[in-house]
Amino acid sequence: MPYVHSSRLADVVSSLATEGAADAAARPGSRFEVDGVTVRFGGLVALEGVSLEVAPGQVHGVIGPNGAGKTTLFNVVCGFIEPDEGALRWRGEQLRSLRPAKLARLGIARTLQGVGLFEGMTVLDNVVAGADSRSRAGFASSLLGLPKADRDEARLREEALGVLEELGAAEYASRYPGSLPYPVQKRVALARALVARPELLLLDEPAAGLSNDEMDELGDTIARLSSSMAVMLVEHHMDLVMRVCDHITVLDFGKVIASGTPDQVRTDPLVLSAYLGDDVPEAG
Repeated sequence: MPYVHSSRLADVVSSLATEGAADAAARPGSRFEVDGVTVRFGGLVALEGVSLEVAPGQVHGVIGPNGAGKTTLFNVVCGFIEPDEGALRWRGEQLRSLRPAKLARLGIARTLQGVGLFEGMTVLDNVVAGADSRSRAGFASSLLGLPKADRDEARLREEALGVLEELGAAEYASRYPGSLPYPVQKRVALARALVARPELLLLDEPAAGLSNDEMDELGDTIARLSSSMAVMLVEHHMDLVMRVCDHITVLDFGKVIASGTPDQVRTDPLVLSAYLGDDVPEAG
């Protein structure tokens, strides 16, 4: 089964984002900045002065050898780790005391290396949970089961089912995640992120566990999504990164060693040395 059901995915995401577009236009550009971030774990410096910028409509890749600091950086960006130095900025404002629970209301959605689905909930309910920040019904309406809450739930379930359909997973809507192949679970996790209508999508190792064909289809999906949002991609599959990313930041031992377009990065001597060893001749 293909990873993406049709080429209409970007249209679906764009339609989900129509509501509130006027408010978004009035805000500063949806630009995400990591500025001089340093993270220490005791005497170990996991990140040192890391800076990067994810522009609107851009797919920004973060790569590096094992132990380079990619996961630590992703955890900082998602609010799991607070940096010892440096700052994160979103829409021109500094993010202070960022926590994962705050991301959705900031217009940021994420997927994790592990799919992180709720095993006791159906696929559809898992995706609907991703739209919680967009619920129009208040707590009292939901608690009392008022018609407004019922209409709101029906709307969110319809949108969730639409995203599942475009990712080729609608047929699993009533199933539980544990009964599904891992690649299908990955699609469900992506659907849960997309239904939140993010302006910035954070993807951590989205190609893990996928076949080559599924990885190609994932790349097509990410490319289409960039027409509606910015994407920050942490990934170790170099062929995927080089194909879909507009800009790449390379980490090694917690520091940025290169930053640029795929063509610039693939020929950078420091990048070649980090991946292939020290005895690499300089390009050119």
